[in-house]
Amino acid sequence: MEHELSDDAILADLGRRLVRHRLERSLTQADLAEQAGVSKRTVERIEAGESVQLGILIRILRGLDLLTALDQAIPEPAANPLDLLKLKGKQRQRASSNRQRVDADEPWTWGDDD
Repeated sequence: MEHELSDDAILADLGRRLVRHRLERSLTQADLAEQAGVSKRTVERIEAGESVQLGILIRILRGLDLLTALDQAIPEPAANPLDLLKLKGKQRQRASSNRQRVDADEPWTWGDDD
């Protein structure tokens, strides 16, 4: 379902939720701006569903005591036991390509790079 919503729709919904949380705490936009260390205009923009930098969102979430919500939104990935055995306790650093590997024993010729 989340893939069906546009970015603008998600930003607008996020803005509405932030307004509700701010009002539940009886904060004005100016109060929140001061607590978050941003301008009042920035609070107005995010509440109106406009895009802001991630750092600003973090400041506003901190000002509303909602920073743990960000942690819940992006949980730590669950470790696959087989991957743990292969990696011997190390963390994966990069993803594998989906490209087919060229057999090194076969000579390369023009037109083989499809």
